[in-house]
Formats: sequence, C-alpha cells, structure tokens
Amino acid sequence: MSYINADELLPPELLQELQSYVQGSLIYIPREDGEKRLEWGARSGARESFDRRNAEIRAAKAQGRKIDELADEYGLSPGGIRKILYGNSRKRIA
Repeated sequence: MSYINADELLPPELLQELQSYVQGSLIYIPREDGEKRLEWGARSGARESFDRRNAEIRAAKAQGRKIDELADEYGLSPGGIRKILYGNSRKRIA
C-alpha cells in the first residue's frame, strides 16, 4: 500500500475537515462497498499453492509418514506441520 500526501490530493475544505479529527497520522480509507476484496494470495496464486502443499502433507501423514520427516521434506518446523495437520486450517483440499 502506498502513501499519498492528502495535501496534494484532497480539496482544501475536505483536508481541513479531516484535520479536525486527526493530524499527522496515517489513516486507512476502506474501499467502497461494491468492491470485493481478494483473499490473501489470491492474485499471486500463493494461497492455492499453500493449500495444495498442505493437502499433500495431510495425505502423506495419513499414509504413515512421520512429522519429523515431513518437516525436513517441506522445510517447515515440526510445530508448523502439526498446525497444518491438527490446527484450525482453512478449507481442506482432498
């Protein structure tokens, strides 16, 4: 997210009104209601990649693989593998 100087963007009367509420701070202005916000990783494909990896990890564990083996194979900590296996994960891909 980029920083925009309100002094360069907003009309003086709107800037003055905003300054009556906040000065010298960053504020977040949300999108209009009609615009749908994408989930994390949706645009880059990262979410799909992690979901696929997590499904592979669950399947390997179901076939008897040990947590330490999976941690080494996927470059994660044993705790990270446990979170994937037993934590409150997002949707699970079969």
